[in-house]
Amino acid sequence: MANQAKHHRTVTGLVLGALMMFGFGFALVPLYDVFCEITGLNGKVDLVQAEPSTFIDHSRQVKLQMVAVNNETMPWRFRPVSSMVELAPGEMHQTAYLARNLTEGFMIAQAVPSVSPSEAAPYLEKINCFCFERQPLKGQEEKEMPLVVSISPELPEHIHTITLSYTLFDITPEQKAELAGQGRSSL
Repeated sequence: MANQAKHHRTVTGLVLGALMMFGFGFALVPLYDVFCEITGLNGKVDLVQAEPSTFIDHSRQVKLQMVAVNNETMPWRFRPVSSMVELAPGEMHQTAYLARNLTEGFMIAQAVPSVSPSEAAPYLEKINCFCFERQPLKGQEEKEMPLVVSISPELPEHIHTITLSYTLFDITPEQKAELAGQGRSSL
């Protein structure tokens, strides 16, 4: 009888532990987002359109490196038109990224930006960014996706180079599910 009670407590403890671990794992993403927002770590940036600066600091130049990354399941070719530019803080720079859908089917992508060093993230202003919208491409279609950026004149003096990286994700399945839930199936 004592063994049975002991086993029951052990099983109950294991089940509760598993449920707590599952709940903690489920809560990690929002907790991570809050942590990154508070600390500025991971270079996470807000996907909101910035207002251009009115002051240009001609006394210094900052290198802006642009990087393109495909998620491992993304069958597109993706690259910046220019991989590096130099600009004065406050100066606007217009460039683009190129994307080509290498499949025969229609796909929708979403670009997620990241800035390094993370301390520079609040100072990199995206005035116009393809990351604000989903990017649909037909099979074998190529598209130039515009980007207009500026670096705030308040950028700390010790930062001389900023890396802006975009990771491209396939969101076609999610879009199909969203449209199906709305009673539409135009994809």
